[in-house]
Amino acid sequence: MAAKAKVVLTDYVWESLDVEKKTLEGLAELVPLQTKKPDEFLAQAADCDALLNTYAGPITADVMAQMPKCRIIARYGIGVDTIDLEAATQAGIIVTNNPTYCIEEVAEHAMALLLASARKVAFYDRQVRAGRWEVPPGKPLYRIAGRSLGLVGFGNIARQVAVRAASFGMRILFADPFIDEGRFDAPGKKMELRDMLREADFVSLHPPLTAQTRKMIGDEAFSQMKPTAVLINCARGPIVDTEALVRALDAKKIAGCALDTTDPEPLPDPHPLRGRENVILNPHVAWYSEQALVGLQAGAPNEVRRVLTGEWPVNVVNRAVKGKNRAGL
Repeated sequence: MAAKAKVVLTDYVWESLDVEKKTLEGLAELVPLQTKKPDEFLAQAADCDALLNTYAGPITADVMAQMPKCRIIARYGIGVDTIDLEAATQAGIIVTNNPTYCIEEVAEHAMALLLASARKVAFYDRQVRAGRWEVPPGKPLYRIAGRSLGLVGFGNIARQVAVRAASFGMRILFADPFIDEGRFDAPGKKMELRDMLREADFVSLHPPLTAQTRKMIGDEAFSQMKPTAVLINCARGPIVDTEALVRALDAKKIAGCALDTTDPEPLPDPHPLRGRENVILNPHVAWYSEQALVGLQAGAPNEVRRVLTGEWPVNVVNRAVKGKNRAGL
């Protein structure tokens, strides 16, 4: 009988591993860890056949070189910014992600942050908790119908935000060099980023984190935005230059921000973004719902199972690895 494969799970944020165990049953030994960095998981992963990964990283060329048997790195989430894709391709390691598991959740959360910012929900909640039952401290408020939402990136999530925001009567703008206007069944006028930033009342970020998008929202971008504009980020923290954001808030170049993800993450305490009345902070929770968790947990181990049984995975990120990977696929 052939020896079972070894699958190392670097980290996870759910209570049970029944899904992983059932998916890999009879095929692989699952080694679950709770690590944050490669030097914490490499002792176990050095002889692994597959790596399941949530947040632990970065997984660099050097890390991959220390996993000579690894055939696949399967990320539970959508983003793969913690994995060196070029290095993985060169090493013959297939990298997969889970691109559809939380589209509705993140779109809903972006809208929740937009509405909370527009209506100053968090501000008034803090006021009431402090014993103040007054409207004037939150003035002025404006209806969102007729106002403009600018979407940076127009992928699956952003288009769902567009549909939701349009139902509130908002005007939808988007900036995405890879998507043409009218290509998808979602409202939106395509604009250059600088023009969209000048026009939008709310700017919601939805691009992947790449070398090109890292800190793309910095001093120049903030100088182009309206002083009444609100920035919303449910994508990746490093898309925003945090120091530039603090400067923009201090100089009142924008009216506020609502962040589900930050750079660094979590924010240290104290931090200049904490304690501001015009800032909403969430702990990277936009992805979560009970339904999304089911899709999240099933995606990565099923990709591992496919590779271990000689099948090509469904959601391969580094497609150039086909035909020259360690799995022979």
